[in-house]
Amino acid sequence: MNFIEAKESIVNHAYFREVALAQDALRRRDHSVCFFHLERAHVLVQRRTLRHTYVHSLMLRAGLNQRDYCEVAGQVPRIIASLLFSGIWIPIGNTGRARVSALKPMPVPNDLRDLVS
Repeated sequence: MNFIEAKESIVNHAYFREVALAQDALRRRDHSVCFFHLERAHVLVQRRTLRHTYVHSLMLRAGLNQRDYCEVAGQVPRIIASLLFSGIWIPIGNTGRARVSALKPMPVPNDLRDLVS
């Protein structure tokens, strides 16, 4: 396994862990924990179209579950944009939430920095 394959494997593991933790929190209706993990998953996979779109679909689901219609309304265009633009341009570190500009780069959490660079 070369360096790129090893890094991809680590990113995949981190992504699946964040998604699993988010789904568990959603089942428990712990929305703040759910979104915390979805934001981290989003940062990890912004350049991977299908995974990026899946994270936004989970954010939409969490918004519906929480009855946060601002989040719901913000996730619909983000789902479309993730399908169209993930491979072209993404704002590094953006958490993907509706209350954050979809175009705003943001600081990457320290523990994820090496995985998204």
